[in-house]
Amino acid sequence: MTKTFKIVVLAKQVPDTRNVGKNAMKEDGTVNRAALPAIFNPEDMNALEQALRIKDKFPGTKVELLTMGPLRAADIIREGYFRGADGGVLLTDRKFAGADTLATSYALSMAIKKMNPDIIISGRQAIDGDTAQVGPQVAEKLGIPQVTYAESITSIENGKITILRRLERGIEEVSTSFPVLITVNATAPACRPRNAKQLMRYKHATTLSEQNDNEHNSYLPTFNMEELTIPEWGVADVGGEEVKYGLSGSPTKVKKIENIVFQAKESKRLTSSEEDIDSLLKELISSHTIG
Repeated sequence: MTKTFKIVVLAKQVPDTRNVGKNAMKEDGTVNRAALPAIFNPEDMNALEQALRIKDKFPGTKVELLTMGPLRAADIIREGYFRGADGGVLLTDRKFAGADTLATSYALSMAIKKMNPDIIISGRQAIDGDTAQVGPQVAEKLGIPQVTYAESITSIENGKITILRRLERGIEEVSTSFPVLITVNATAPACRPRNAKQLMRYKHATTLSEQNDNEHNSYLPTFNMEELTIPEWGVADVGGEEVKYGLSGSPTKVKKIENIVFQAKESKRLTSSEEDIDSLLKELISSHTIG
């Protein structure tokens, strides 16, 4: 009998900080999320691809996404459906609001206990925080092995999973038992594109709150929505100590944020002539900018 696995991919909806414009920051120094498009965190997309590759090799394996955020974060679950995932859970509750990495990892770990996967895969870090803390913190709270900086999963056999890690000064291959949490680098293979059939089937997948929203509901099809309902879990669903969620469970305190804008003090216009290029190179070498 072919072995199958249950995989949970941790994914986050983030502001696209790769395309920051002049309106990206508010006057108080916080991120103006309304000015930045919300996207699937890039390294979490790499993580999804690793999960889907395991599913390809082991038919019957189930891949589910887990994300925490407001209702609009259900887009992450839908995007997972479009690319081959089997489902997902949205953690959404006002009591989760204001969470730092510690409180976030606590909420995710409580949800994962309920989902009971064999493998948990996430991106190394999110582009809106760059802490790389959530994945390892989740593993610590669950008391399971963790493998970070993964670039590929090379084999799964004899109750062991073998992972290739891409480190700053080389690579290494490690093996561990299940359950395990893996964080994936951006150097891992990019996620496969959307599947047209999956897109047509799951484009109307919604949470119950979205279904109850009159504006959204007017666009829903008339067929049975049961299989297209995305579960919403709050604190009451995952349990745990309420004091460890949200702001009350977040020891991180931001004292000051500065908005720094780099401006050129002077500029020089050059042509494509050999004289101008030669002059520029001499100037850069003499200032030790190059050479």
